[in-house]
Amino acid sequence: MRTQFENIQPDANSSFRLLHNPRLSDLFYWHFHPEYELVYIDGANGTRHVGDHASRYQGSDLVLIGSNIPHLNFDHGVKTDYEKVVLQIQLSFKEEVLAAVPELETINQLFTESQHGIAFTGDTKTQIGQRLKGFHRLSPFRQFLEAIDIFRELSLSKEKELLHDAPYVNQYSFKEQQRLRAVYAFIDQNFQRKIEVDEVAALCNLSKAAFCRYFKKAAGNTFINFLNQYRISKAKRLLLVGKNVSEACYECGFESLSYFNRTFKRISGENPMAFKQRHLRGRA
Repeated sequence: MRTQFENIQPDANSSFRLLHNPRLSDLFYWHFHPEYELVYIDGANGTRHVGDHASRYQGSDLVLIGSNIPHLNFDHGVKTDYEKVVLQIQLSFKEEVLAAVPELETINQLFTESQHGIAFTGDTKTQIGQRLKGFHRLSPFRQFLEAIDIFRELSLSKEKELLHDAPYVNQYSFKEQQRLRAVYAFIDQNFQRKIEVDEVAALCNLSKAAFCRYFKKAAGNTFINFLNQYRISKAKRLLLVGKNVSEACYECGFESLSYFNRTFKRISGENPMAFKQRHLRGRA
């Protein structure tokens, strides 16, 4: 199973990136990123797959995932109506804030411990989960204060389970992570237009052939297939917020509606209209 590197841009004027109710249940998204991640999901039974740990959660789950630990999206395959909150924390938050302030030492230790992956249970899970549900309503300053207090509560909690006996070590070197980050950032910024493999290869200071070999080894996929998968994931989100098939096609960088339809079906197992109608029926 190959791991995808996720390039994360923090919210403006914030140490965090907040995802409130992201819907990825149709995607198998096995990925990693340098940012720490606190995930809460409620109203679902699903798979908790973090690093080498795999188990089932029932009803709800609250997990703190350390930097660069690969993990599966917690809503993968979930069919029930659920709530999900993902709080992603920049690496610099630990290095420049937690490590520098003595009063935050217990939180700094929590983030160090998160390299094992930590699942929280009992009242801790319930109470922190409720607070995370309301996190999106706060101003950036209030979010910062709330996050500090949430992390403090988690650092003091005894209702937790380490998911690995030792800190998880990612197989990707720092240099590989930086190169993949640059490629994924380029895709994220340019996927709406035609992208030539040559220009991405030049970004990595590689020839086209060398880049194609490198990318397939690092990402477990050809660059074109990866780009198409990325565009289809964006198209799904556009379809779910009301865009029609043609709009989703061209706004995601496809130049042919017939090619878009074929690619969508190959990746998703159904055509775009069937995907949209199925989700609309599920919301009714």
